[in-house]
Amino acid sequence: MAATSRGRAQDRAKVAGGQDHEVRYEAKNKGVPKETVKKAVKSAGSRKKVEAEISRH
Repeated sequence: MAATSRGRAQDRAKVAGGQDHEVRYEAKNKGVPKETVKKAVKSAGSRKKVEAEISRH
């Protein structure tokens, strides 16, 4: 895992629902509204599950 400037490890396997840039990226990438991504993050958690959840809608 890559380290942030604060020395913390980043987990690329998860979508950070509180990070607007990550939510925007997933929304643009999948062609869905940001609200859909945020709901998927709350219910699914991991990036693969979020993508699968978005694909179902």
